[in-house]
Amino acid sequence: MSSGPHIEQVRKLLTQIPGPKSQELIERRAEAVSASLGMAIPVVVQKAGGGVIVDVDGNSIIDMGAGIAVVNVGNSADRVVKNVQEQVEAFTHTCFMIAPYMGYIQVCEALNRLTPGSHKKKSVLFNSGAEAVENAVKISRKFTKRQAVVVFEHGYHGRTNLTMAMTAKNMPYKDGFGPFAPEVYRMPMSYPYRCDSCSGPCQESVLDTVLHKIEKEIGAGNVACIVIEPILGESGFIVPCKGFLPGLAKFCKENGILFVADEVQTGFARTGAMFACEDEGVVPDLITTAKGIAGGLPLAGVTGRADVMDSIHASGLGGTFGGSPIACAAALGAIATIEEDSLVERARVLGLIMRQSLEAMKKKYPIIGDVRGRGSMQALELVIPGSKEPNPAALSSVITYCQQNGVLILSAGTYGNVIRLLPPLVMPEHLLKEALEILEQGLAQA
Repeated sequence: MSSGPHIEQVRKLLTQIPGPKSQELIERRAEAVSASLGMAIPVVVQKAGGGVIVDVDGNSIIDMGAGIAVVNVGNSADRVVKNVQEQVEAFTHTCFMIAPYMGYIQVCEALNRLTPGSHKKKSVLFNSGAEAVENAVKISRKFTKRQAVVVFEHGYHGRTNLTMAMTAKNMPYKDGFGPFAPEVYRMPMSYPYRCDSCSGPCQESVLDTVLHKIEKEIGAGNVACIVIEPILGESGFIVPCKGFLPGLAKFCKENGILFVADEVQTGFARTGAMFACEDEGVVPDLITTAKGIAGGLPLAGVTGRADVMDSIHASGLGGTFGGSPIACAAALGAIATIEEDSLVERARVLGLIMRQSLEAMKKKYPIIGDVRGRGSMQALELVIPGSKEPNPAALSSVITYCQQNGVLILSAGTYGNVIRLLPPLVMPEHLLKEALEILEQGLAQA
């Protein structure tokens, strides 16, 4: 299995984190770059591949974030690099709406083939996940001739004005940035760990509440689309109860509403299926993709029923850079890597290693309230022992410990108390196990 640049797959610390060169460059960053941008780990990257990031001080850090589920195939995967080099030499841009090219067509063909459902599908390409979600709403409104959009508590859909309205969490995504787009309605979410009514089947509890609220507060006949992440990402890898997604999809079908699966974070083998909604056999009318699609290059897509996708007037969708030929070349390399290197199965294998380790930790450390996720998308929710009260202080302590010991780990969660694990799917197993050992040390000291 190729990991891109041939970097030794070891954790290695030559300096403390951050080292002197990183410290110097982070000072330059502070001078030149807006302070509004966060930073998960205070190092400056020199190269990356397989399961490691190497910083300018020569430290080799285990990467448990994959650029937020972007480099599922690894940084600079061989097929991605080769395709991109060949494309850059051929041409960098024409704008697909001006003079079309094969790469865009091939990526759309791949999306139509890979996304759930055997029905006739078509696709359109954009630059980012937020752009894809926004266009899915535009398509839904035009097709249904309705305006209302239903989203869910804890959901995250992006940082444009419309997708901020759709996103649940105020800080840091929305605070002070309003007013937001209208006709967006937020419903309760199936959150098994924190949902009292989730002790029984979801179709008898939260789902009933959601459908009742849609009927009575909005009117099903006014709803253009229901948009949901099959596993909620930024809010801490919330996996809804079995039956919740199929129940929503059934309600959509019965009421002429489009079911939109936001698979920006869950797509492209991350959850041990090519797409997360496959787990319960849910077939969305529209599916949005980005992140893992192109091995690190900016690309996103909306794929859906051909009749829906063709309902938009000529030139109604588009954008100068959408479906960049370079990003399309990268996507074809990434998709080939996923399929030819069996990364769907690989995600299950890595996920099982993580899950067994995390479940063992939960038995030992009372600060772990919940272990959840699917495939190589696993999370720990940290709480005050003996309660379900969120414990962001413990989260901060664990992440700092891991960083200082050469493991990059990301936080998440509506309450700022979730550790999320998203290793590249090409990570060697010995590195994953080493990262989990250091995570456990961090939990022990927290």
